[in-house]
Amino acid sequence: MQLLGRLEIKSKEKIIEFLNKQETGRICSIDKDGYPQIIPMNFVYAKEAIYMHSHIRGEKLENIARNQKVGFEVDQSLEFLPSYFTHPTDASQADTLYISVVIKGTGSMVADRKEKTFALNALMEKYQPEGGYEKLLPEMRVIDEVAIIKVVPITMRGKYKVGQHLDKKTRLELARLVLKRNSPTAKNTVKTMGITGTKDGLAIFEDPNW
Repeated sequence: MQLLGRLEIKSKEKIIEFLNKQETGRICSIDKDGYPQIIPMNFVYAKEAIYMHSHIRGEKLENIARNQKVGFEVDQSLEFLPSYFTHPTDASQADTLYISVVIKGTGSMVADRKEKTFALNALMEKYQPEGGYEKLLPEMRVIDEVAIIKVVPITMRGKYKVGQHLDKKTRLELARLVLKRNSPTAKNTVKTMGITGTKDGLAIFEDPNW
């Protein structure tokens, strides 16, 4: 329990910041036979809710109309840590550095044109921040051509494992190993761990305590 507590993201602001940096989330609804259906979706977190756009017909919409209890999940795998980082032969020692957010909430279809317009513009602002598009208005016909799914969180929990559970010496050594392995994500992972420098001269520049 002590370790789990150290892995929890305690800042709601950090959770929201993480959500809106990710491109894909997964909504889980319950189908007519009682099975969970998980669908990857583009999304935006705005005004205390998750918004997603969808075709106006589909199984997930039918599921939500029948049962508003939904789940929503976003994760980012930062770095795979091979087992030999900690043991020469024991494959069970492999691990992963990651960030994740899991939401349980109430799903619905947005009918109000102003709210649909807000959601669609918010999605465009997230995915195309450089602009180059015309902002939508409630009276535009395109508003009727898409469905907007809204998830209002009841619980929203985040977890992260970026070395914050390790003592300073062990965290720095892990960073050296990550840089030595030189995966495509290594440099960004070390930065996320709150460490700066090269594998030959590393220092902790901030505590990654969210």
